[in-house]
Amino acid sequence: MDEQDTSKFQIFRAKDGKGLMEAKCMTVAPWSETARTGMDRTLAAGSSGGEDVRILVDIPGFSIANVWFKHGYPLPLHSHSADCLYYIVAGTIKLGTEELGPRDSFFIPSGVPYTYKPGPEGVELLEIRTQNAFDFVNYSNGAAFWEKAVESVEKNREAWKTAERPKIDA
Repeated sequence: MDEQDTSKFQIFRAKDGKGLMEAKCMTVAPWSETARTGMDRTLAAGSSGGEDVRILVDIPGFSIANVWFKHGYPLPLHSHSADCLYYIVAGTIKLGTEELGPRDSFFIPSGVPYTYKPGPEGVELLEIRTQNAFDFVNYSNGAAFWEKAVESVEKNREAWKTAERPKIDA
């Protein structure tokens, strides 16, 4: 066989990726009143300007999301109902005590709470799941987290307007 049969291939282009909410692949578990109020305050302060999440691949049993979190984006402690392998494309994060950068990966099993902090240049990463539908369970229920989150959004929202994706270290 000298030629490949491309009839079963599927091509997914970044420009065709859907926003996380538009793709309707993530359900959100109920939040405590403190967390809901805190999230509402971060949204009102402009937190949506600190992130861009696109679903690049959404086929039965498989999904890939491209995530760009800008510096200072307050990601709450949370879990998902699907295992997820994360691959850092560009930028850096702090995950617990570990600093991770381009071409590093980390795996979070289903149901395990986690968070990470984008580095000074932000982070672009891929979220690779073996499910195309998953949930988001929030564990940041204390008022202190949400106060800091609002402060971070207020401090960074102007810079987010002109922020560029972190450079890929080729």
